[in-house]
Amino acid sequence: MFMQISWELLIGFWENLKIFILTLAFALPLGLVVCAGSMSGFSPLRWVTRGFVWVIRGTPLMLQLLIIFYGPGLLFRLPSLGRFSAVILAFAINYACYFSEIYRGGIESIPKGQFEAGQVLGMTKQQIFFKVELLQLVKRILAPMSNEIITLVKDTSLAHIIGVYEVIYVGQAFTKKGLIWPLFYTGAFYLVFSGLLTLLFGYFEKKLSYFRG
Repeated sequence: MFMQISWELLIGFWENLKIFILTLAFALPLGLVVCAGSMSGFSPLRWVTRGFVWVIRGTPLMLQLLIIFYGPGLLFRLPSLGRFSAVILAFAINYACYFSEIYRGGIESIPKGQFEAGQVLGMTKQQIFFKVELLQLVKRILAPMSNEIITLVKDTSLAHIIGVYEVIYVGQAFTKKGLIWPLFYTGAFYLVFSGLLTLLFGYFEKKLSYFRG
């Protein structure tokens, strides 16, 4: 019984892992695009982008997921997205907005004097960015990024509200059979994965510890 339930929960957690990986694959580069828009010198684009980020960050991810899944059919009579596709789209947009603010904060925290000093030394913009600024930027954003990424691990559980067969969905199904412990057991999957990520990010932070300030 225990091994069978563990296997079924593991199959469910595989869906969580796919959501996690695909969300990062789309949200990390999309966040850079959103960041570029929010820092644009073209005022209308900057304010539209920042307004969009404000809406996404100010409303629950669960609500965004429900709107993306049910919205096309109920509002426009269009075919709804598949459950898994709706999850990836909602998560990617949501986390891209959070990542964009982290990117923007990191970029703005780099002293402008470093760029000017690089120009004085005859370096190009690309050389200044890759040789002077990039590792400092990574160091500055690593802690907030790791926090968001670990939060993403737990947020993947929201997929069950639209019927995605992830680990919470599986654990909850066992409660209908009179078993409550599999639902508590699902927490072990999140704890182990979050713990591994915490160790990984801690390792990277130590590697970048020689950048101070």
